Amino acid sequence: MENGKVVLSVLAGVAAGALLGVLFAPAKGSETRKKIAEKSKDYTDALKEKYEELMKTMSEKFAETKEDAGDLAEEGKSKLDGIKKEINNSMSY
Repeated sequence: MENGKVVLSVLAGVAAGALLGVLFAPAKGSETRKKIAEKSKDYTDALKEKYEELMKTMSEKFAETKEDAGDLAEEGKSKLDGIKKEINNSMSY
């Protein structure tokens, strides 16, 4: 999760810098608004892409953890069955 915050912070900083650069550039108001709109679309697209990557990574990690938990449960069940058999065998003597 820390990487997501860093990426978001960097993108916000870049967006703020680009916005200030465009605002203080000597250009007509209509050109400035057009540049701001283009830049914000670019940054929105980049942010969406990073969000999708983050969600994909989290989904993969969740699936791996779920699989590992299932494997661990099966291993525990198998050991429990073995212990039950040993107990039953020792009680039959």
